[in-house]
Amino acid sequence: MFVPPSFTAALLMVIVSAICWGSWANTFKGTKNYRFELFYWDYAIGIFVISLILAFTLGSGHGDSTSFLANVRQADSSNIVYALIAGAIFNVANLLLVAGIDMAGLAVAFPVSIGIALVVGVVLSYAQQPKGSAALLGIGVLFAVLAVIMDGKAYAALGSTGRVVTRKSIVICIISGILMGGFAPFVARALTTGNALGPYSIAVFFTLGALLCCFVVNVYFMKHPLVGGPVKFSDFFRASPRDHMLGVLGGFIWGTGTVFNFVAASFTGVAISYAIGQSAPMVAALWGLFVWKEFAGSGGRANKYLALMFVFYVLAIILVAKAYTAT
Repeated sequence: MFVPPSFTAALLMVIVSAICWGSWANTFKGTKNYRFELFYWDYAIGIFVISLILAFTLGSGHGDSTSFLANVRQADSSNIVYALIAGAIFNVANLLLVAGIDMAGLAVAFPVSIGIALVVGVVLSYAQQPKGSAALLGIGVLFAVLAVIMDGKAYAALGSTGRVVTRKSIVICIISGILMGGFAPFVARALTTGNALGPYSIAVFFTLGALLCCFVVNVYFMKHPLVGGPVKFSDFFRASPRDHMLGVLGGFIWGTGTVFNFVAASFTGVAISYAIGQSAPMVAALWGLFVWKEFAGSGGRANKYLALMFVFYVLAIILVAKAYTAT
């Protein structure tokens, strides 16, 4: 099983995970008239398939007791259940986040949901696995939350969404944030308690939990969407091969980031890995700035907020990294 040989290698893996988490949504932007509820089936299949591929390659390199299948055979069944629960929690949170973005816009949904997720995820993960300097980690998370707020202000500066922010949309974003932060402690539990799961095994059961959850939660949202009208399974089969491929590719990108984050967490601790991985909004904003030209014509105000976002995220990553080396 491949594990990072040093903290520097683990840090690079976490940064790659943040790039993946902030980039997968580009595949949805590339689809044409493909409802997210339908896209999500391809995406969920993709995250599970890529976790299996990485588990049977990087996670099984030497065929010893740490390899994927050997680890699964030896692990406590309770840890498998925890990994499945973590995936299901993430899945609900992610679907609610997308609904929140549709309802309230990125300017509101990202600061509320991701900001809450950062705090909840790091605090609960650290309580489960206290690894690193709590003070430095806390200051780093504060800078990351400030960066998310700057990200939201940059999108608000566009002033062209025309959305009315309702109490319902705010509640959805808050629930999404709590759930998005709530899955990390289950991962920490499965990674550290009793006959623990290895990071590749956790990724497989985590993504399996997300996929299985779709048969309940995503089916419900197809029939009772928070935004737009109901969609049918027949619409999924009428989608173009290109749209299906983009959905699976999106899952591959996000799933790769997740595996890398879990592998790095086995070295740094879940709280630190999760905190840095949640710099994904910075990556998404950079895609929006340089590729999708979302901020074209917005003037210097949005660019100022984007610059502050980047500075705060860099400071957050430095402080969170120091939190590990300070111990």
